[in-house]
Amino acid sequence: MTTETRRALVVRGGWEGHSPVAITDLFLPFLKEHGFTVETSERLDVYTDAELLAASDLIVQCWTMGEITPDQSSGLVRAVEAGSGFAGWHGGILDAFRGDVDHTLLTGGQFLMHPPGFLDHAVRLVPERAGHPVIAGLTDFRVHTEQYWVATDPAIDVLATTTFPAGDGRDHPVVMPAVWTRTRGAGRVFVSSIGHKADDFDVPEVRTLTERGLLWAAR
Repeated sequence: MTTETRRALVVRGGWEGHSPVAITDLFLPFLKEHGFTVETSERLDVYTDAELLAASDLIVQCWTMGEITPDQSSGLVRAVEAGSGFAGWHGGILDAFRGDVDHTLLTGGQFLMHPPGFLDHAVRLVPERAGHPVIAGLTDFRVHTEQYWVATDPAIDVLATTTFPAGDGRDHPVVMPAVWTRTRGAGRVFVSSIGHKADDFDVPEVRTLTERGLLWAAR
């Protein structure tokens, strides 16, 4: 345990199918063990509280779908640009506020679709990024969950990918980003497409890279 004290804000809500409270609760003890005081909010108005956001070293978002107001969106963006870290997984960050372009530009990607049901599929680490602290020492792994097809910003730093086979209108396999980081001003952003259900995080590599991603993003 570190003696450093930082502040994490966990913003959770939206579609209940992604269990925003139960799944974010999985990570609260981890954050506290690593020196964070943790505050949770189930209201998006928290993004208009400039003082609170400025004091937050890490903002963890798990809010699927829904709508965000211009003031809420700009408040979040300004906080990250000023140095607050921003992190999340699956629909809680990639399928949030899909009508808000600024949020998509902040995260570096947006969910478009997934094949029906849960699929066994491989997640492959990008060899050239093997030294990145989020994935260092990990190896390729498999998951049984939703496989996200996403639209992404070319400026993201892709750490892991997943491959969609030919079929369903594709005449060749398509390699899709699955885990990435980016920066925005003075802030860092971590995004993983994995995490539809709580037991996705029972896969050791998923849990490890998510925990590391939270720490990496934090100021």
